[in-house]
Order: sequence, then C-alpha cells, then structure tokens
Amino acid sequence: MKRTFWKNKRVFLTGHTGFKGSWLSLWLQHLGADVCGYALSPPTDPSLFVLAEVHRGMESIEGDIRDLKKLQATMNKFNPEIVIHMAAQSLVRESYLSPVETYNTNVMGTVHVLEAMRKHPDVKSCVIVTSDKCYENRETLEPYCEDEPMGGHDPYANSKGCAELVTSAYRRSFFSDRTIASARAGNVIGGGDWAQDRLVPDIMRALQKGEPVKIRNPDAIRPWQHVLEPLHGYLLLCEKLYSRPDFEYAEGWNFGPNKVDVLNVSEIADQLVSLWGKGTWVATQNEDNLHEATLLNLDSFKAQEKLEWQPRLNIKTALKWIVDWHRAMLSEKNMRDFSLEQIQKYEMT
Repeated sequence: MKRTFWKNKRVFLTGHTGFKGSWLSLWLQHLGADVCGYALSPPTDPSLFVLAEVHRGMESIEGDIRDLKKLQATMNKFNPEIVIHMAAQSLVRESYLSPVETYNTNVMGTVHVLEAMRKHPDVKSCVIVTSDKCYENRETLEPYCEDEPMGGHDPYANSKGCAELVTSAYRRSFFSDRTIASARAGNVIGGGDWAQDRLVPDIMRALQKGEPVKIRNPDAIRPWQHVLEPLHGYLLLCEKLYSRPDFEYAEGWNFGPNKVDVLNVSEIADQLVSLWGKGTWVATQNEDNLHEATLLNLDSFKAQEKLEWQPRLNIKTALKWIVDWHRAMLSEKNMRDFSLEQIQKYEMT
C-alpha cells in the first residue's frame, strides 16, 4: 500500500459511522485522503465513530443510501475519484426481524450507489463491500473461492449474494470504461464494536460488567480476523483498480485469515476471557431457532497472489489488540489517538 497514492485522493465512503467504516475513515485520514462519508447516524451507543471523533478529519454527511436523490446530489457535490461502499444492515439475526429493510438497504442501497456512480463519470474506481456469507454455504470445511455460486440461507446472507449479482450486472452493463470490484471478508473483530448479537462485542460487554458470557453456538467455526486486515485489502484493491484501467482487478475478491486462525466460537471466548484476566462463559440454547451457519471459511489465495495481500495479525494478537483497546477506553484515554496508534502499529507489522 502506497501512502503517496492516497495523498489528497477524493474518497467517497458510505457507512462511515459504523464499526468498519469508522476504522477505514481513520485510516484514510491518516493516509492524507480527502474523505466524504455518507451514512446514517452511528448504529450503536457508544460507538467508535463518536469515541474516536472520526468526524474531525473528514466531511461527514448524514444520509440514507435508500435515498437515491440525496445520495446522488452528495456524490456530485463532492466529486470523488474513488468510491468505497460499506453501508449495510450487517446483522444476521436482525435480518430475520426486518427482512424487507435488510433487502432494501443491502440490495437497493447497492443499486443506488452504482446508479449514482453511473451518472458521475469522474469516479475512476469503486469497491463494493459485501460479506463472506454471500456464498451458497454447503456447511463444509472447504474454503470458498471467488467463482463459487452466490446464495445465502437467511435474509442477510442472501441480500449480500444479491448485492454481488447487482455489482456484476452493473459492471458488465454500464461500466465498460471504469473499474469496479467487490470484496468479501470474514468475521471482522476489533476495538470499538458494540453491535448486538455479535460474538466479540457480546463477550466484551459481559466481561466489563462482570457477568457470565452467554454463547449460543460454541462449536460454530468462523474466519476470524482483525478489522484492519480486510480494510488493508480494500485499500490495496482500490489502488490496483485506479492504476490499472484494463479491468484485470474488476472482479470479486476474498480477504480471509490464515487457516490456523479459523477457530470455533468457544476457542475465541476462552482466549478473550484469559486475556481479560477473569470471567467465564456458558453455553445457552438458541431459543428462537433461527438458522446460523456452523461452518464457513474463505480462500484468499487470489488476493495473496495478485494483490500481494497477506494477513499480518494472528488471532492471539488480534484479540489482545481488542482487549488493549477496551482497557484504554475504560482508562479514559484519547481513543482517536489510541486507534490511530493501532493503525500505525499495523502498518509496521
């Protein structure tokens, strides 16, 4: 990744108030990019966006990607060179409660971003961020490659598969002169995530309250990775798309952890409890019987070969960084500075 590439680049980022979006906003500011974020207000309280004062180094617009008119007007006014689309309804269990909203946000929201880009010819490259859950999950230990079928059992996973198909159709139909790629990452973890019904935030909330951690699916296996790992991949991909308009990179890309870091839920809980120094977890029944994938893994060989992207943090280090982040927050440290320090530390890893 080249710092000189990002200096003064005009980057339009949707979903900048979310967990991943806040980390990426900080990183882009650190690289010297001119960033405009477009998103709803932070989805949780507390939030990384507020605690790290992410708004300080960027233009922050409150808006809904389902509002095509406002999205298009905002993009036209900012005049970006690069678009990174991350805004989404990102929770599996929430998708069962609000399926229509999930599809509207994840499918039509993607359509709106691409449509706004279609009428803004100055955008040179775009990365549409979806999910590892976009694949038709066969519940096997074999990792999924980029050319495998899209699918999804639940509304969230299926909506991400649909977003991939939308991206492919728009790329082939309307963007013959520009480069658009999609990015699929594993279960991202990191400091500053307070989402409900997500493993690491649930564990950290319980540990800080001194309560037992309740685990629904202790044997479920996921491709865990620190949030900075896939974000590094997105940045590398943007650079390649921008610099090589021959469409070599205009396709789908996986960004997953090394095989040794594909662990089950109970192993993650054990390590976090150990790093925190006290606490315990208990298995609980999935009382509402909502389907959740048991096995899921990504093959990232293509990104490693063609983008020269490699995971830098093993799972033990990633979990330690999460504990360090939350201890710093509880100690009332400046969380913008602390988060930027972790980004710089990652760059030097």
